[in-house]
Amino acid sequence: MSQSFDSLDPQNSNPTLDASTKPIANRRLSFANWREFPWQRVNWVSAVFLIVTPPLAILLTSLYVWNHGWSWGLTWLLIGSFTISNLLITVGYHRLFAHRAFEVPGWVRFALVMLGAGCFQGTCLQWSTDHRRHHRVVDSDEDPYTIGKGFFFAHIGWMLMKDQHPESKRYVPDLANDRWIKMQHDYYLPIAIFSGWILPGLVAWACGLGFWPGVLVGGLLRIVLSEHSTFLINSAAHTFGGQPYTDKNSARDNWFMAILTFGEGYHNYHHFFQADYRNGVRWYQWDPTKWTIWTMSVLGMARRLKRVSAAEILKAKIAMEQKRMAARGASHERLQALRDRIEASHKRLQELQFQMKAEMKLRVAQRAERRRVAQAERQAQFAELRAEMALAQVEFRNAVAAWQAYARAWRTAIQT
Repeated sequence: MSQSFDSLDPQNSNPTLDASTKPIANRRLSFANWREFPWQRVNWVSAVFLIVTPPLAILLTSLYVWNHGWSWGLTWLLIGSFTISNLLITVGYHRLFAHRAFEVPGWVRFALVMLGAGCFQGTCLQWSTDHRRHHRVVDSDEDPYTIGKGFFFAHIGWMLMKDQHPESKRYVPDLANDRWIKMQHDYYLPIAIFSGWILPGLVAWACGLGFWPGVLVGGLLRIVLSEHSTFLINSAAHTFGGQPYTDKNSARDNWFMAILTFGEGYHNYHHFFQADYRNGVRWYQWDPTKWTIWTMSVLGMARRLKRVSAAEILKAKIAMEQKRMAARGASHERLQALRDRIEASHKRLQELQFQMKAEMKLRVAQRAERRRVAQAERQAQFAELRAEMALAQVEFRNAVAAWQAYARAWRTAIQT
């Protein structure tokens, strides 16, 4: 099932800014013009937190290790808290709240919202607002963390300035009326302090590691590592990697980024199929977030998982290959003919699959009356339909194989 992000926003128009409110992130600071910088637009709370916490984490952790040493318990505390923190963002803030890729019961929603505050990445309402804006106006000047303004800006720089888009709340009317999200937004600081600092300390204390080591390792150090893991999605995942599905934006697929970001590195796919609960669609692609969501569905903690069909994914990849090959001199007519063959055979296969499902439903409905209905004719029709479906599958595979063979031959030809 394919769903565009436009369907998530009831108002399908882009917000605009006048010249007096446009951000000046492109301006380069130097000793000559630093006095002209609009310091009144600096988000001092965010700037101080983001600038101070990394060196503070390094300093305090080093001092602790110097005086008290390190232990396997602290290692597992860091790994566990880092994993939970990242999944709270990728499962909760991102795929559930920003994209509505699945649904959860109320108690799971409450847990994701309240514990997610402890990641110190802002309120769920603001995080989702920024992300929906990013998808709607990606790579434009109105994109809150556009890569067009540089790697540093996309990674962290955009959070150092106050938001110049107050009208952006219109992107999240569904979340603005959610009682738990509203509660988290209104009382963010105390909830974040408890979830992000006190709770890890209590867990460490209960495990015999001590409260303050838990606050340091499971709180401060984990927050810094988790934040920059998430920030890589906005910066590195728009800079390094391939574009197998679309080149209309800067999003990239990168397996290494997927490891660092809990599956979010398959970003080109995500920008093309935004409502899919998966980012890594192949079984072997590293995406702990999709595995967590699937496990939640098995346990009854998630439902109505949205996913794009394999045929739609293949169609997007072939269209991108066709575009690249045609741009480098491949026969447009030959490419289009092969693509038409794939689409025609797939359409026939879908029709037969629909007929097969209808036939199966009919057979179930008529099971009680089988003794009174002659079976020979229906069984013959069913066998004929199954044979046609098998032929259609063969034709579809042959069409795809022909495309791949031509693509390989064409690449070999241009290389020689």
